[in-house]
Amino acid sequence: FQRAKPASLLVMPPLNNAPDVKATAGVWAHATRPLAEAGYYVLPVTLVDETLRENGVHSAAEAGEIPLPKLREVFGADAAVYLKINRYGTTYQLIASETRVEVEGRIVDLRSGELLWSGSAFATSAEQAQQNQGGLNGLLVAALVQQVVGTVSDAAFNFAGIAQARLLGAPRYNGVLTGPRSPLYGQPPPAR
Repeated sequence: FQRAKPASLLVMPPLNNAPDVKATAGVWAHATRPLAEAGYYVLPVTLVDETLRENGVHSAAEAGEIPLPKLREVFGADAAVYLKINRYGTTYQLIASETRVEVEGRIVDLRSGELLWSGSAFATSAEQAQQNQGGLNGLLVAALVQQVVGTVSDAAFNFAGIAQARLLGAPRYNGVLTGPRSPLYGQPPPAR
């Protein structure tokens, strides 16, 4: 990563392995901010999406098959960010409801084809302190209500932002290094 020194990043549409069809848009919408804040120029998602669609690419799987030199030629970026969504959404469990987003990412140099970085992160509503009152019946009703509200309101969208910040934010231990527009550029990553 330090040798390649990418300055511009192309975030590709996330590959969705979760059953929720909103997952790709939810995760993709949050992917550019942590990278831009880390000091990189990140091509706007709407530009990337429109360019892909105009060229007949309508899915993340199709986008993932585009040769690296072609991506470099069309977008001019130094590296591409590939994301995979493993979980996205709200699920009902016996006495609780959980909203969870799990993502994996990798950054590939578009000039050399080298893997520069890879990692994974998640965010879950279980991290928040919950106040349980009303006994077992109260817990069951509360969990059911949380699941319905979480599904209807796409509560996972907010957790996608948290997961993306954890995955792509810098500086972090074993995380993406800071980019050339960051005041921390060139400094060693934080120790564990």
